[in-house]
Amino acid sequence: MATDLEKFKNNPKTSFLFSVFEKLEKEKIEVGKLLQEDPDLKDLSDDELKNIENQKAEILRQMEDILKGEESDSSQGGLNEVVLEVRAGAGGEEAALFAKRLAEMYGEYAASQGWVFRNLHESKSALGGYKEASFEIKGQGVFNNLRFETGVHRIQRVPPTEKSGRVHTSTASVAILPIRKKTKVEINPADLEIETSRSGGAGGQNVNKVETAVRVIHKPSGIDVRSTAERSQLKNKEKAMSILAAKLEALHQEKEAQKYSEQRKSQIGTADRSEKIRTYNILQDRVTDHRIKKSWSQAEKILGGFVDQIIEDLLEVSGSSE
Repeated sequence: MATDLEKFKNNPKTSFLFSVFEKLEKEKIEVGKLLQEDPDLKDLSDDELKNIENQKAEILRQMEDILKGEESDSSQGGLNEVVLEVRAGAGGEEAALFAKRLAEMYGEYAASQGWVFRNLHESKSALGGYKEASFEIKGQGVFNNLRFETGVHRIQRVPPTEKSGRVHTSTASVAILPIRKKTKVEINPADLEIETSRSGGAGGQNVNKVETAVRVIHKPSGIDVRSTAERSQLKNKEKAMSILAAKLEALHQEKEAQKYSEQRKSQIGTADRSEKIRTYNILQDRVTDHRIKKSWSQAEKILGGFVDQIIEDLLEVSGSSE
């Protein structure tokens, strides 16, 4: 294998395409063997070989484009800014409390890395948990470190409100969306529905007098984005539009990854928000990542923000640790 192809094999963003490239290379060898055994098949073989080479060239072009996009993002600082989304899943109030616990876990981890962690929008449950919430995280290497956190997280514990001591299982989903300064996603203004409202919560006398909060709905996809963190409606709109672009791009990449999911060799998964990735078992004091089939002890400490070892192990398996 040529050395210059190793970069495609070892990059999680191109590994699935590279496996298809390898498959085509094997097909080319098989056609060559068939031609040696039966020279009468030359015309048919030539057509097949031409088709294989065209497919390889197209896949090579796609992989090069992906890596160029990465380089561009790095030079722009685009991969140093992400939006973290958490959303309560199965489990009612317990799930909402777990979603908040996850958000706090990432907040503590961000602080330990020297990153900026800021609340963009939150919708709270009756007991103060998160039905859903989004946060902006900025800092060196933030996307590289957090990109494998997307998916369904599960917790198994006895809630304080459970008098009989029964173990509850609750879930919450996490999404890590890289914010790029330049994006290929084209958004038609006619596809958008934009709503404004007064921002809630503490923040001074002007907060509830001016409609600064912005909600953007992308009608074709049904994606709903909100931003309430900025003090002006214009800035909240800009923030919401950048998050919408990130969501649409993530949706496109997820669909592309699923096309090649059977060939993909990465053990980390497809960055699908519906994929169950990790269980936090409080009673057994264990956290297990199901993608790499590895467990770590001290579950409460991990939920307190000490997720460094998990992240390092995921990066090592993906071949992209720094």
